[in-house]
Amino acid sequence: MTRRSKQSEAADRLGVRAEAGAWCWIGEIPRPPADILQAAGDPRTRPAQRPPLAMTGSVLAAPFLPILWLLMLARAEEAMERFLDTKEEKERHRAKKEDERRRDAAVEQRGLDNVFDGDWNGAAGQFLLRWYSHSTHHERLLFAGQDGLVFTAPPRRVSMGRDKRAQVVARLSPEEATLEDPFGGEFETEIMLIRFRDGSWLRVDTEQARSELHMHALRNTS
Repeated sequence: MTRRSKQSEAADRLGVRAEAGAWCWIGEIPRPPADILQAAGDPRTRPAQRPPLAMTGSVLAAPFLPILWLLMLARAEEAMERFLDTKEEKERHRAKKEDERRRDAAVEQRGLDNVFDGDWNGAAGQFLLRWYSHSTHHERLLFAGQDGLVFTAPPRRVSMGRDKRAQVVARLSPEEATLEDPFGGEFETEIMLIRFRDGSWLRVDTEQARSELHMHALRNTS
């Protein structure tokens, strides 16, 4: 079963009317001020630790380290081939690198290298405080549609079967927040913003650049 069909199956199972969906995650939540944390009921601000099965998998992966060396050699070979590229190919490569530099500069200039806008009293900050109270899993399967945004995830962190175990953990109506590609499609990135009505925002990163969520946001940009 493909990734998209798994997500569609999860949406159907949960009764979510979605026009687009993708797995995403947030960056590390900065330490909130003590008074803000206390007022919110001292919520957790980190995901649960990796399950033992996942850690065991890391240990079992050790014998495959030689494969990593082969991958490194492949990259070295790719670099050599790039050195031998034609003038046109080198120009395309330079243009791509320049586009990446402009993208990174835009991310930093707009403060998008942070997980949210920084105002803990704003709607985004308050929603962020409850992020891991909704679920201790480190990812969210986020659906977008006419009914707004629906966040689903396993109630607790898992190493396998995230789609089958996903449950609705939070909702945001269209009156509360919208989904936004902060670059309006100019750059192909994983970055999405949840823009709240008070102007505050929360950054989420999708598994794939220019995901279904990006395309949905661009289609619905007024």
